[in-house]
Amino acid sequence: METDFRLESSLWVGNKRYRALLTGWHFQWTEVDKKNRDKKTISVPVSEVVGVDEGQVEILPQKSTEDTDKDFTVFYVKRSSSGGLHGLLWRLGRIQFSCPSRVLRDQWTQHLRTALKTHSPVRPHRLLVFINPFGGKKKGRQIYHSLVAPLFELAGISSHVIVTERANHARDHLLKKDLTGFDGVVCVGGDGMFSEILHGLIGRTQQEAGLCENDPSVTLQPCPLHIGIIPAGSTDCVCYATVGVIDPVTSALHIIIGDSQPLDVCSVHHTAALVRYSVSLLGYGFYGDVLAESEKHRWMGPLRYDYAGTMVYLSNRSYAGIVQYLPADPLLSSPRDKTRCLSGCSVCSKSTGRLFPHPSDSGSLYSSHFSQFSNDSEEGEWVSVEGRFRCVSLTCMSSSCPKSPLGLSPSAHLADGTGDLILVWDTHPLGFLKFLYRHTSTQDQFDLPFVEVHRVKAVRFSLPAGKEEEAFEETGGLDEEERRHVETISRNGSQQQLTERSMGQEIANEQKSATPFLCGLCCSKAPAASVWNCDGEILPFTNIISRIHGQLVRLYARGIEDGATMHSCSEENCERA
Repeated sequence: METDFRLESSLWVGNKRYRALLTGWHFQWTEVDKKNRDKKTISVPVSEVVGVDEGQVEILPQKSTEDTDKDFTVFYVKRSSSGGLHGLLWRLGRIQFSCPSRVLRDQWTQHLRTALKTHSPVRPHRLLVFINPFGGKKKGRQIYHSLVAPLFELAGISSHVIVTERANHARDHLLKKDLTGFDGVVCVGGDGMFSEILHGLIGRTQQEAGLCENDPSVTLQPCPLHIGIIPAGSTDCVCYATVGVIDPVTSALHIIIGDSQPLDVCSVHHTAALVRYSVSLLGYGFYGDVLAESEKHRWMGPLRYDYAGTMVYLSNRSYAGIVQYLPADPLLSSPRDKTRCLSGCSVCSKSTGRLFPHPSDSGSLYSSHFSQFSNDSEEGEWVSVEGRFRCVSLTCMSSSCPKSPLGLSPSAHLADGTGDLILVWDTHPLGFLKFLYRHTSTQDQFDLPFVEVHRVKAVRFSLPAGKEEEAFEETGGLDEEERRHVETISRNGSQQQLTERSMGQEIANEQKSATPFLCGLCCSKAPAASVWNCDGEILPFTNIISRIHGQLVRLYARGIEDGATMHSCSEENCERA
């Protein structure tokens, strides 16, 4: 196939002569001096060529074309260091070639476009774009129209843009409207906006497949549409953990070239109803308390998280609980093996064959319909631990962010069908402070006597019998009408109705509670139960069942690129763009 696209000739860039070579998979150009000796070579994979135009073309600040008979312009992905521990910034490279004749110019543009179609067949052509105008610094529209839209236009991508007007606007659109003709969905916003897209696409896919999301044992159908993330929120954890940088141009270029990164998703159930999906953090205890406290001080802006974290730490709380988990196969990977899930991760690649043993059946994640929810499962035996915990966390990814470069679990994988369960037992305040501090450095936060980490496929959490009754008395429990509502939702299959209803109950419970959370928080009596923090949203239930669904969605991303590998390549004579 490569020989079909092979083309070689001399081209000029200004006054410099280059020997250009297209060999199907790669396009490279080498500067040649006056003695016909090779100098620096730049090689670009055809899959990373963004576009080819006749003439002298400029894109920014706005597109302009000077139509000349012998010139053509190539746009491609160009990498640079992000300055962080990992991840590379992508920029739009541009080079303008001059040919001896128009015939040769037409040959080059035709061959490049043909190679592009052949070696990049999965590029998106039409995208549905949701912009959150209120997220982060409220610059979502500006970021999209000034940085992203011109790149989409250059790549020949058409987009239907919707500016969201309310919470769950994007989710409701995806659940109800016709999505025919779209190759993917793009969210311009933060983690909250991504969560809306996630819930909308997963819910839509299960509806069309006739599956009930409320059944914890059901095998969910993977979503056919890709998700693209243009970071523009106050928190962009998912983007950072899957690309390695928080940069709109980098993310836009990943979308353009059609990168595909599978992603595990954790479902969270209470009784017989789905409450929510999670991809980054499902946290109880410290992380739940911090979120609950921060919600009372939204007027402080982002500072509320630091304030709430300090106050909750000083309250020195721990909670009784029973944690049951289904261990993953320790021979496949371990949360303490010091590996990192990078672009082309071998652990995730090998997991694809295990999660999808029959390529024709993309939904067969577990052929036994998750029979591991029975104690006699052939998938393994459940492990149960009981005690007092500072925090209980489950994550499907490293959950890294700029403030915590390695994240909650540095060796977690994006697409191996497992999650990492982190148990922090009750300990003295200085010990817990050391655990928290290590998240901001490169020290091993698991190398502490009161910390356990397990790679798991499913988790159950419940309160001990006495504590459950105490928590029920504190909150007032569910009245008869609310119990009927939960039963109705369980039958009808709307996890969002259940969550929204239960959040109303949570507010009512706070009003019923005799002791407010922050009134003398550091010296008040500790409640019997905490709350769950699910990707930045408070869950109204304590007893939950969570399950990891391997590779349930796909992002327009390729994982974090290893900057060290790119650097060693660029030191050679052949420099990668």
